[in-house]
Amino acid sequence: MAHQLLLDTHAFLWWLFDSPRLSGAARDAVGDPENDVFVSSATAWEIATKARLGLLPEAGDVPERIRFYIGKSGFRELPILMEHAQSAGALPAAHRDPFDRMLAAQARQERLTLVTVDSAFRAFDITVLW
Repeated sequence: MAHQLLLDTHAFLWWLFDSPRLSGAARDAVGDPENDVFVSSATAWEIATKARLGLLPEAGDVPERIRFYIGKSGFRELPILMEHAQSAGALPAAHRDPFDRMLAAQARQERLTLVTVDSAFRAFDITVLW
């Protein structure tokens, strides 16, 4: 059965760099050609922000060429819609990171499984895979 997955920022970067930090279950699901894999505009925003601050030196040229890497991986872009923004703003205050709140809202609104190691997402009413 095909699944629709949304990668959190770390999962996306770990996939790109074939990091052993990506769990086996996540690697299998993302690599399954039957699954649709999405990367949010929020991930592009987070990568660009952290790269500007010097917090992602290992990201190389990903901040400038993220669309290339999304396409090369066979993933799909997920833009931020007004409904996503409203939902992110209305989520409970259990998690304050704006990027994570947006990913949670998008996963919820679009009925996507969020691929993430971050246990903080469990505070939201979404399906998580790791």
